[in-house]
Amino acid sequence: MLYQIQEFSRAMLEPISSLAQTVAKIYSDPNNPLSYYPASQRIAAGYELLHRLGKGYEKPEFGIKNVQAHGKQVAITEYTSLEKPFCRLVRFKRFSDDVAVIKAMKNEPIVLVVAPLSGHHSSLLRDTVKVLLQNHKVYLTDWTDARLVPISEGQFHLDDYVAYIQEFIRYIGAEHLHVISVCQPTVPVLGAISLMASNGELTPATMTMMGGPIDARKSPTAVNSLAMTKSFEWFENNVIFTVPPNHPGSGRRVYPGFMQHAGFVAMNPDRHVRSHWDFFQDLLKGDASDAEAHRKFYDEYNAVLDMDAAYYLETIKTVFQDFALAKGTWKVAGQLVRPQDIKRTALFAVEGELDDISGSGQTRSAIELCSGIPNANKEEYEVLGAGHYGIFAGRRWRELVYPKISEFIRKHPGTLETKAPAQKITVTSQKVAPKKAISSKTAVKRIIVKTVPTKSRPKA
Repeated sequence: MLYQIQEFSRAMLEPISSLAQTVAKIYSDPNNPLSYYPASQRIAAGYELLHRLGKGYEKPEFGIKNVQAHGKQVAITEYTSLEKPFCRLVRFKRFSDDVAVIKAMKNEPIVLVVAPLSGHHSSLLRDTVKVLLQNHKVYLTDWTDARLVPISEGQFHLDDYVAYIQEFIRYIGAEHLHVISVCQPTVPVLGAISLMASNGELTPATMTMMGGPIDARKSPTAVNSLAMTKSFEWFENNVIFTVPPNHPGSGRRVYPGFMQHAGFVAMNPDRHVRSHWDFFQDLLKGDASDAEAHRKFYDEYNAVLDMDAAYYLETIKTVFQDFALAKGTWKVAGQLVRPQDIKRTALFAVEGELDDISGSGQTRSAIELCSGIPNANKEEYEVLGAGHYGIFAGRRWRELVYPKISEFIRKHPGTLETKAPAQKITVTSQKVAPKKAISSKTAVKRIIVKTVPTKSRPKA
C-alpha cells in the first residue's frame, strides 16, 4: 500500500511543482518587467527551490557526445551491444576523422565498467565513463528499473547478476579485458571471475575493485550496521512492496527506489539541507555556475530505480549478514566461490578514507582472498580525504584515481606470463604509508594520497 500512497503523493505534488517552475521563470526572465521588481530574484529563487523539492526525477541521459583524446575532440556514440531483461551492455564508441587518432585508439585497452545496482541509475558513473574514454574503449552495465520489467520475465536473483557479468565478459572477450567494479558490484564481479577461474575459463587481464563491501565486517558503516542489526524477515516485511498497475512491471515485488532515496538522505540530512540552502543563496547572488552544479548533482542523485526483491534480499543476506564471500561459504548456482583460484587476473583495490558506504578495509579484503594472484600483480590505493562518491567522480577521480587505474591497466595488458615484481612508487610531496605485508614473499604495493578538501557535496 505504501507504493500506492507514494504514487498518489507524487501525482498531487506534480501540478504544484509545475506551477512553482512557471512562477520562477516569470520572475527570472529578463524579458518580463516583473523580473525587475526589487523582490523578484528572491521570489524566483524560492519558487525554483520549491519546484526542485516537489518534482519527479527520471533517469538522466549519459549525454556524452564527445571527449578529448590524443589532443583531438572525438565523437561518442552510445549504443546497446547486448540486451538482457534486467540490464543492457552499453558501448560508448569513439569516432574520429584523424588517421593518427584512429590508429592510437584502436590499440587502447578495453574496459568493462560494472555499475552498481543499489538505488541510483548507471548514469551516476557518467564522469567515470567520460574520463576513461580519453584512453580506453569502454563498455558499461546499464541496469534496468525493475518496475519496468514485466513480471513474465521472472525474478532477478543475485546468481543472475553473477551470470550476467560472466556473459558480458565472454561477449567482449576476456583475454585483454579490464573490469572495473564500483561499490556494490565488487562482490558479484569477484564471484563471477572466481567461478570462471575455477571452471578453467580465461579470466580478464585485470579487475579493479572500488569502494565495495567485499568484507562488510571491517569498519562497518551505518549502511552495514542496519543490515547486520535487522533480521532477514524484517527487511522482507518492511521494505518490500508490489509495483502498482500503472507500470510495466505491475505485480513484481521490489525494493522501491523512493525508499532507497529516503535512506540516502537520512544518512546525511544536514548536508542536504545545507546544500539546498546554498543553492537558494547562489540563486540570490546570481552565481549561475554553482547553482547549475547543484541542479546537475541532484538531477542524478534524486533519480532512483526499483530493485527486484529477490536480488535485494539475497544481497542483504549473502553480503551483509552471512559475509559468505569473506568466509568462503558463498555458492552460486550450487558452486562454491573460490577467489583463491584466480591466478591470471591482476587486482587493484581502491578505497576512500572517508567512505561512509563501504568502510576502510572492506575493499582491500579482496587482496587476501585472492591468494592465488602473485603479490606483484596486486595493488591497493587509498585516497585520504576522499568519500565514497569522490573515488569515481569529481576532481579526485579525474586527477588522482583515474591516472593510477590507467597506469595499472597498462602494466597488465593481458599476457599469460607472470609479471615481475612491481617497483615501489613514490608520490611526490606525499608520504607513502607502510602496510604490513600480506605474505612473507612480496608486499602488496599500497599508495596513500592526501588531497585538499573542496566545497562539500552530499555523498552518494
